[in-house]
Amino acid sequence: MNITTPALLFPAISLLLLAYTNRFLVIAQLIRSLYKQNKEDPDRDLREQILHLRVRIEAIRRMQVLGVLSFILCVLAMFFLFLEWSAWGTGFFAASLVFLVASLGFSLYEVQISGQALNLQLKGLELPPRKL
Repeated sequence: MNITTPALLFPAISLLLLAYTNRFLVIAQLIRSLYKQNKEDPDRDLREQILHLRVRIEAIRRMQVLGVLSFILCVLAMFFLFLEWSAWGTGFFAASLVFLVASLGFSLYEVQISGQALNLQLKGLELPPRKL
């Protein structure tokens, strides 16, 4: 393996971290909005949505931590490959990929929770069945 292999992953991890940060900011804004709305007019569904958002925030935090660790390990892999220590470089690159996959796993988990939260919100819009 040469230094270009982990270098290919470098921009992908950076973009992934940017996407994770954007998710975090949107959810933080939504939590503030729902909190204010619930304070003015308490509602069980809003509280459940806020609890789902708390779990999503934790998942995003884990996604970010694993993504940053993947990024660091990728840099270390390039450094060791630059020094021509291929065994170390390959090991750090493999570890970087493992952390990246774990980060993506938490991303998938967060998307599932997001779907559950949307179903809670849509539950309030359901109309009772019409009688014929």
